[in-house]
Amino acid sequence: MMKQDVFLIGLDFGSDSVRGVLVHAADGRIAAEAVREYPRWGDGRYCCGERAEFRQHPLDYLESMTSVIRAVLRGVAPETVRGIGLDTTGSTPCAVDAAGRPLALQEEFADDPDAMFVLWKDHSAEAECADINRALRNSSVDYARYEGGIYSSEWFWSKLLHVLRRSAKVRNAAASWVEHCDWMAAELTGCRDARKIRRNRCCAGHKAMWHPAWNGLPPEEFLTAVDPLLSGWRGKLYDESSTADIPVGTLSPAWAEKLGLTEETVVAGTLLDAHCGTVGAGIRPGELVKVFGTSSCDMLVVPALDRAIPGICGQVDGSILPGMVGLEAGQAAFGDVYAWFRRLLACGGGKVSLAELEREAALLAPGAGGVRALDYFNGRRTPYADPGKTGEIRGLTIHTTPAMIYRALLEATLFGTRAIVEHYRKYDIAISGITAIGGISRKSELLMQMASDILGKPVKVAAAAQTGALGGAIFAAAAAKLYPDVFQAMAAMRSRPDRVYEPDPARGACYDKLYRDYRKMAELAPEA
Repeated sequence: MMKQDVFLIGLDFGSDSVRGVLVHAADGRIAAEAVREYPRWGDGRYCCGERAEFRQHPLDYLESMTSVIRAVLRGVAPETVRGIGLDTTGSTPCAVDAAGRPLALQEEFADDPDAMFVLWKDHSAEAECADINRALRNSSVDYARYEGGIYSSEWFWSKLLHVLRRSAKVRNAAASWVEHCDWMAAELTGCRDARKIRRNRCCAGHKAMWHPAWNGLPPEEFLTAVDPLLSGWRGKLYDESSTADIPVGTLSPAWAEKLGLTEETVVAGTLLDAHCGTVGAGIRPGELVKVFGTSSCDMLVVPALDRAIPGICGQVDGSILPGMVGLEAGQAAFGDVYAWFRRLLACGGGKVSLAELEREAALLAPGAGGVRALDYFNGRRTPYADPGKTGEIRGLTIHTTPAMIYRALLEATLFGTRAIVEHYRKYDIAISGITAIGGISRKSELLMQMASDILGKPVKVAAAAQTGALGGAIFAAAAAKLYPDVFQAMAAMRSRPDRVYEPDPARGACYDKLYRDYRKMAELAPEA
């Protein structure tokens, strides 16, 4: 039996903040948790909504992480903490110098958004994305085959090329580009060589078209066909990638001192936040784990897959669990849609409560008032990525109330989920159950009941509020050899469900009719 006083730290770097947990290695119980907002991001710096440009300063990550770890360690002996595991949003890459240091940490680039991390939801690279997809159509090899067959402006190569085209200063100073999660692990372990930064399988496979079939990243001739500016960049990046259970190293002396930990603290491999959260929830073959957040991700693992599934966000061996193929789909806006509506209502200067809107919406019947909506407010991610698609609200009259619109938005986002589930099934990917994670899954009983009714299956909600951070701790336990492998660590430490929502057949029949309206709207959805 493992001692109860052995701990791991899990970190989950989200869009607005970093969440940290101190976890008992024996059973996954949360001993302490903390959340810190990114200060510069919170002030709205380095972003321009009109240009769909969202950048984050590396100091936001470092300062918030330091504060979170110190907070969860209060009263804990440093030697009892055996490892750290982390995830981040993605694709969120950044240009780095030869030492692997983000350019924004240099004085001359300190306020240059192009030298900062390009957040996952930054859509400023749509032109570059179009050029990549054009080159893919003209290529004899489909390098996006395992990423759903369509490349996205949210992903690595689109963002890299956009910055190369826009900023000669950054282009000339950059020695490489690194995803946020890979840089965090490199920074914590004291890596000072961009060529030696460990690259994770999750980002490489789902966002950068890495695959063993073509020996890693797409070849030089393909990249230069996209744009000559990409010439030589393949060689500046990486060939190999690793799963998250493999340790990157141990804390550097500087970071051990700064955080109040020992230099023997193991830093696990990294991965994307949605993928890591599924591990915190104990994902298993056939179980769809959906992340209900600002955007959403719908994750599955299968032991093997002998075909490419078109229209999703990737299938990558080892992206979630080693030895299994991880499948990702999702919606580019989910909670962001509700937040947008709240901001819209607040334009008159009053305060708007989503909780109050939800109470009013819960009293309404499905499709109340004839209001219909389409959830593509940040483009469409799945099925078939298209960031140019736009959201819609139809059926408005002078009798329409805010609650009617809000309910239509709830229905639309869940119809988007149903479209993903049906797309998986279309390609013979069996879904035996559904588990919900993410902040919204624990805040909105109405939405979870609607999800069960619309999907026609029970929806289990994981008990842990921070499944992403818990997943990081599980990988840290495996990396630190506290368990023989990540599967045994997950079995012992995962979050069990504490709520189950059962489908109502009568409401389900109503939603079936509304879903047909949604599909018609989706087929005719305009471009921005």
